[in-house]
Amino acid sequence: MRDVITVAHLTLVEARRRRIVLAGAVCALAFLLVFSIAVVFAYREMAADGSVSFVERQGTLTAIMLVGFMAANFLSVIFAILLPIDTLSGEIDSGVVQTLASKPIDRAQIVLGKWAGHLLLALAYLLLLSAGILVVIRAVGGLAPTGVPHALPLLMLEITLSLTVAVAGGARFSTVTNAITAVGFYGVAFIGGFVEQIGGFAGITSMRTIGILVSLFSPADSMWRLAAHYMQPEIARSTGMLALGASVPSALMVWWAVGFTVLMLLYAVRAFRRRAL
Repeated sequence: MRDVITVAHLTLVEARRRRIVLAGAVCALAFLLVFSIAVVFAYREMAADGSVSFVERQGTLTAIMLVGFMAANFLSVIFAILLPIDTLSGEIDSGVVQTLASKPIDRAQIVLGKWAGHLLLALAYLLLLSAGILVVIRAVGGLAPTGVPHALPLLMLEITLSLTVAVAGGARFSTVTNAITAVGFYGVAFIGGFVEQIGGFAGITSMRTIGILVSLFSPADSMWRLAAHYMQPEIARSTGMLALGASVPSALMVWWAVGFTVLMLLYAVRAFRRRAL
């Protein structure tokens, strides 16, 4: 365990040296600035319009919040994928890993340490964006969604899964191949979720079934859709007025996502142990 912590610490130091933390913080603040301006102007316009009721304003704010979380989720997933994209494959090519592997450190602990270090950064990025969105929505419109405690762990699981896939790919493939595979993995999940939502909304069973099968292969987007479901008010969930509840993933999908993440991490350890340095 001490070796895992040491490698994780070195990973964080390397991320700071490469200004990854700074770049992530700047992008997050830029996003929150744009989001804040949009919310302020939208709320002012609604408040100035006497025909817009309080309930309608809150409904619009909820929709804006979900759009903000959708963008934040996308940015966080891309950050989680790109952050460790060359953490093993790139360092093997440059000879950095050989230095670590030559010491009395098991290869599994190298993988786990790098995975843990990058995961801390990716989760911090997600939490920063999420906290910013919630603060803006609360400060401007007084909206405090009750489903956040259920939704946030699901988003964190999605980030963990996406990052783990990227780490596993780095243990097996070259950097470019890993990037294509990891981004494609999330892209397939996104398309599958889109197909499932259309199938649920239109009542087309075959489309919904295809979407569910795709989610079993790539369950990342299912976590976002379930999180978005929890963040909606009860009336929106029951009526589907925000068009995000046409097909809601089950709790079994959450457990599958957890199991999938564990399997990917075990594969990363196994692949790295067998890879020639």
